[in-house]
Amino acid sequence: MNRLPRIEQYGLIGDMQTSAHVCDDGSIDWLCLPRFDSPAVFAGLLGTQKHGSWQIAPAPPVGRSNAGAVAERRYCGDSLVLESVWRTPTGSARVLDFMPPRDGAPQVIRIVEGVTGEVSMVSTLRPRPGYGSVSPWIHEVGGRMVAEAGADALWLDTSVQQVEKDGVIVSAFSVAAGQSVAFVLSWRPSHAAAPDLPDPEAALAETLTFWQSWIQECTYDGPYREPVVRSLIALKAMTYGPSGGIVAAPTTSLPEKIGGGRNWDYRFTWLRDASTTLAALLGTGYRQEAQAWRRWLLRAVAGDPENLQIMYGITAERDLRERELPWLPGYEGSAPVRVGNGAADQLQLDVYGEVIETLYLAHQSGVAHCADTAVLHQRLIEHLAQRWQEPDEGIWEIRGARRHFVHSKVMAWVAIDRTISLTEAGALDMDLAPLVELRETIHREVCTQGFDPVRNTFTQSYGSQELDAATLLIPRVGFLPPEDPRVNGTVDAVRRELATPDRLVRRYPTIGDRAGMDGLKGDEGSFTLCSFWFVDALALTGRLDEAHALFERLLALRNDLGLLAEEYDPVQQRQLGNFPQAFSHMGLIQSARLLHLLSTQSSPPQGAVAVPAPRSTSRGPRQTCPDLRVRHVNLCPACHRSMG
Repeated sequence: MNRLPRIEQYGLIGDMQTSAHVCDDGSIDWLCLPRFDSPAVFAGLLGTQKHGSWQIAPAPPVGRSNAGAVAERRYCGDSLVLESVWRTPTGSARVLDFMPPRDGAPQVIRIVEGVTGEVSMVSTLRPRPGYGSVSPWIHEVGGRMVAEAGADALWLDTSVQQVEKDGVIVSAFSVAAGQSVAFVLSWRPSHAAAPDLPDPEAALAETLTFWQSWIQECTYDGPYREPVVRSLIALKAMTYGPSGGIVAAPTTSLPEKIGGGRNWDYRFTWLRDASTTLAALLGTGYRQEAQAWRRWLLRAVAGDPENLQIMYGITAERDLRERELPWLPGYEGSAPVRVGNGAADQLQLDVYGEVIETLYLAHQSGVAHCADTAVLHQRLIEHLAQRWQEPDEGIWEIRGARRHFVHSKVMAWVAIDRTISLTEAGALDMDLAPLVELRETIHREVCTQGFDPVRNTFTQSYGSQELDAATLLIPRVGFLPPEDPRVNGTVDAVRRELATPDRLVRRYPTIGDRAGMDGLKGDEGSFTLCSFWFVDALALTGRLDEAHALFERLLALRNDLGLLAEEYDPVQQRQLGNFPQAFSHMGLIQSARLLHLLSTQSSPPQGAVAVPAPRSTSRGPRQTCPDLRVRHVNLCPACHRSMG
């Protein structure tokens, strides 16, 4: 019988440098070592277990090929330690899977504990470096098993007997109540000395302490604390600790439609994704991550801001050339499997807005002023002022012709607007008059060329008929007030043309007579972040009951461990795309904060959100769009976030 786990059957463990995906049948099917973007040593997620996997499960009953799925699983408290409980006719056992936060080489630790009776267990390790393409040399060194291939060596330490056959390391053992057996898989360069003998119990205690201490910094105490905390932990797990870079997701090529070709490598740091993730972290009390990311940004961009890339490697690498791995059939046959990402060479003008919005939020949150960042900020604005009128590939990284995307222009406006605010606050030394003029010019152009007065909605690009869920951000970023008829018209149009009957939102049309506008074939699921944007737009326009109902619906899409992929297929009722997705968890956090903020106002909004009167600014003569007089950028960070 073929083994085809759904994406939502996986849990995540990690050490802030890489991560592993653990299926509910006890198999680790995805693990890149030693970094998120390293070649996978277990690539079964994109093929079969023969492409690399490590399963620990009860010995299967006679006549069956496997022991089925765990009876229950959960994370141990507010941590990334995964606990899976197996129940068999002879007893029950628990497996604790985790990766200790580290300064040195990575480890995957799996501790098997007897709970009741006695359980026969089997560990089956199939190391396949090079994304499943290489069968390593497996041999014994001083009583320890090691699998070597090229530059990589995997050391497996355990107290039970290990037998190697045909490239597989098997350990059969039993655990009775009160007993435990630990397995530790350590990575080392093949030319380096063997890793120290591990202490699994000490590593478990240290890992639990790390996560419990980190989550204590969370300042959110609203009604959705459990999903917010779980999302924060997921975002922290996607942060590369040594550099401060944040991956969009720790996987590659999980499909946006089963059997389709929209399969991309997300193991890199997008300026957009990292910026918006940090906004969620800043809004819940985490400043250290913002400081680390700011240093990463300086290293990545400061030397050459005129050639800004929209994404970099996790330690700021620029060369992310895309290629295909033909030996991997892809998740459920969804080929091709890609590594690298050709979108790194695209022009996406919205990233200026997201980056500068995050710098603005960092300032608002009390992150110390940085003179080098101020210089970079000024150079980015100077470059944006020269290029904002160009067409680009936009937030969705189309692989068709460039367009004048409305969202890109709105975020260019955000970049200028937040720069004005920081200049007025004394955090930047820039000439206000040309900035104010540019802000008004962009605003006027978007309202004239990006709005369809017949349908009363902003469109995806100038002169187009297509809609784009990214226009739901217009009230959130303060471009127009929530009560503006054009905002409400856009929300209604998205509901009518991009939402499913249960209000899950697609990014833009991918079927029918508008298919192919992005230069790609095939369809995709609803985009989870866009559904959270819809929650925010509903809430800001006074439809709080509907917003809460949709938010609860989105919470129900999470898997049993609280994790969300990039997309959701409402027909097959399953998660799609790379997993877990930083965008999705960031959207959850921001929507939870916004709903909490609006629900606790003394007078619930009726049709619009009451916003503070804007402070006096140097706007020049008022011969431009009057909507510039009504903005809400002075709201707390929960309200004026730029991407969710």
